[in-house]
Amino acid sequence: MTQGPKKIYGLILAGGYSKRMGQDKALLEFHGKPQVTYCYDLLTRFCGKVFVSARPDQKYFDLPMLNDHEKFSNKGPLGGILSAMTTYPEASWILLACDLPYVTAATMEHLIENRKITSIATAFISAKDGLPEPLCAIWEDHAQIRILELFHQGIKCPRKILINSDTHLITLPFDHWLDNINSPEDLKRCSKETFP
Repeated sequence: MTQGPKKIYGLILAGGYSKRMGQDKALLEFHGKPQVTYCYDLLTRFCGKVFVSARPDQKYFDLPMLNDHEKFSNKGPLGGILSAMTTYPEASWILLACDLPYVTAATMEHLIENRKITSIATAFISAKDGLPEPLCAIWEDHAQIRILELFHQGIKCPRKILINSDTHLITLPFDHWLDNINSPEDLKRCSKETFP
């Protein structure tokens, strides 16, 4: 259940269009800095390299970007995952969506401490529906084989891939850790919270 010797990189998922929010979620500030910068600073504490997965027309300050490969473009988060794995096949990946402001170092530590490298991924169980949370999870390097197998069967949802694979699931110590911010209503509620 330990991290093991494998190389681990970080991937911040910021390529969405933020249609419900009406503004770029990666640039919202909850911790005194844009969320994409907060995620980058957080993941650099645990990963050898960290990249922002985004569309070619996006650029976030001077953060290292990793755009989708042509064959995986317009495939949502899964396109980002597969592009990262294709670019750096020797690495396992911590995925972190940019719209999860309650994720902290304690979240990452718990995820890494409970990592099982023989599974394709280690993921938290959602407090809302009991299903795997794919966008704050560790995806192992050998997961690419299984992902591509399901991808070619038409399964392009990261959560469905985890459900249909050997995924190591762990319980959230705090239900709110993976609450996401998708709408102005979420943002209004969240702005009243105190962040660590």
